[in-house]
Amino acid sequence: MKKLKKLIIACDGESASGKSTAAKLISKKYRLLLINSGLLYRYASKLIINHKPKNEISFIKKKFSKLSYKNISKQNLHSEKISDHVAGLAKNKKVREIVNKLQISIIKSNNRICVEGRDIASKILSKKPKYDLAFYFKCKLDVASHRRWLDIKKTVSLKQVKNSLRKRTKTDKNRKHSPLIRVKDSILIQTDKLNKNQVLKKMSFYIDNLN
Repeated sequence: MKKLKKLIIACDGESASGKSTAAKLISKKYRLLLINSGLLYRYASKLIINHKPKNEISFIKKKFSKLSYKNISKQNLHSEKISDHVAGLAKNKKVREIVNKLQISIIKSNNRICVEGRDIASKILSKKPKYDLAFYFKCKLDVASHRRWLDIKKTVSLKQVKNSLRKRTKTDKNRKHSPLIRVKDSILIQTDKLNKNQVLKKMSFYIDNLN
C-alpha cells in the first residue's frame, strides 16, 4: 500500500449512518488526522445548554476562538438532550460560519486528513482544499435507530431515538444553509447490510486505487 503525500477524505451522511465509525477506522488505517464536524456542533450545544448565555453567537465565538479539538474529541456528546438541541443550532448561519472557520484552519495546515460531517464535500472541501475522495453514508432508519439506542445504552426508548433521528435527518436536508446533500462524484456506502470491517474494505478499495 503506497502512502500518498496528500490524502483528503470527505465523509458525509445521515445521523447514525455509521459515518463516524467508518471515519475513525479509515483514519487509523491510513494515519489521517480525523476531524468530526458534528462533534463541534454538539460541543457548542453542550456549552449553550450548560451556560444558557444571553447572546449565544458571541458566547460560541469566544469559546471557539481558543478551542482545542483534541479535548472535544474525548468527550461524550451523544446524549438525547444534545441531539435534540443541535439540529436547531446547526441551522444557524452564524454558528455554521464559526464552526467552518475553525475546520478550515485545521484542514489547511494538514494534507492528510479525514473530515466527517454533513456538508463536508458540498461546502467545506468543495474548493481549496478539495477532497480527493468523498463518501456518502446511508442507513435504513430502523437499523440506524437501534444502533444509536445501543450507543446511548438504552437510556431512552427506542421509539424516542427513532423519532429524533427522523427529525434530525429531515432538518439537515431541508435547512437553508449548507443542507445535507450527496455530491455527484461521491461514493455511496449503504451501511445497514455491512459490518464495520466490510465498510472499511469497501472504502479502502477506492483509496488504494487513487491515481
